[in-house]
Amino acid sequence: MLTLTSGAVQVIRTVTANPELPPETGIRIEPGTEGADALQLSVAPAPEAGDQVVEEEGARVYLEPNVAQLLEDKTLDAAVDPQGDVSFTIAEGTGTP
Repeated sequence: MLTLTSGAVQVIRTVTANPELPPETGIRIEPGTEGADALQLSVAPAPEAGDQVVEEEGARVYLEPNVAQLLEDKTLDAAVDPQGDVSFTIAEGTGTP
């Protein structure tokens, strides 16, 4: 199962903390449109049918079924740069860097 770093947990919780969003809001990862290796991340109010749910410390990630298989042994990390832009990265292996 996909592992989340503490940085990813913090960023996801911040991104989904808007009180106007449903309590089950999380980040959904699905296949992108630019190629076989591209992934698309978006804020989702709830998982879609068949999604794998990864939840850690209140941060929720919804994985489209094919993406869940692709990311089975990966780690998701996230960071915010000084301008406030968020970037997500996927690394090989599990564990918290």
